[in-house]
Amino acid sequence: MDKEELNEHKVAEGVYGFRTAIANIAIVGGCGDSRDEWVIVDAGVPFSGPFIKRCAERVMGKGKKPIAIVLTHGHFDHVGGLKYLLNQWDIPVYAHKEELPFLTGEKNYLPPDPSVGMGLMSLLSPLYPRKAINLGERVRELPENGTIPEMPDWRYIHTPGHTQGHISLFRDTDKLIIVGDAFITVKQESALAVLNQTKEIHGPPAYFTPDWETAEVSIRKLHALQPRIALTGHGKPMAGSELTAGINKLVEEYDHIVVPKHGRYVH
Repeated sequence: MDKEELNEHKVAEGVYGFRTAIANIAIVGGCGDSRDEWVIVDAGVPFSGPFIKRCAERVMGKGKKPIAIVLTHGHFDHVGGLKYLLNQWDIPVYAHKEELPFLTGEKNYLPPDPSVGMGLMSLLSPLYPRKAINLGERVRELPENGTIPEMPDWRYIHTPGHTQGHISLFRDTDKLIIVGDAFITVKQESALAVLNQTKEIHGPPAYFTPDWETAEVSIRKLHALQPRIALTGHGKPMAGSELTAGINKLVEEYDHIVVPKHGRYVH
């Protein structure tokens, strides 16, 4: 994965990443029984649907549609384009069973925590939407065995902490992981870091993470997979020794560099 590929949004074979303002989405080819179909992972910030559709047409061709959308979780910056996309395409949405209440209008996310500090994005977090959306029958529960319908080369890892039903997607053939927000590669609490996309391995966005003990377990799960390439929900892709060293540091120094020094959910 060289610099040119990253500039062209190609993360690995058949996998493309695009940034919607503050959050990333992935377009994954090689899906379906015929392996010539594709899936979208996450749906970006509010009003990003048309942009995501244009990105898909750029890499997959005009007039084609995905066979599914898979959600790592249901926060506002990962489902913002769903309404538009589902109006365009009659396709299913898959999510973990623990995330379904937040996607069927049954349960709202806990309030964000601006007291964690670390930057303007944290201070603004009380303004971010946290209400459940209602996808009705369009959303389906992922199988409990870790398989992902329509994605035969992939499996999901349940990585809660940031949300109850958060998942990450892993491809064993090249050890590529689509992380979601279990860990990220930018200091998301800082508006300056987000604007410049300053690359830095980091724990989940602190202002929207209510369970730090479980988040640590999830990072350790991903560390055990020894991923070689990571496309995270926020920040630039990371690979090779940079990724390995970064995840090692998250695990070894979790209490010091990941958990905020203070906050309503910090125990």
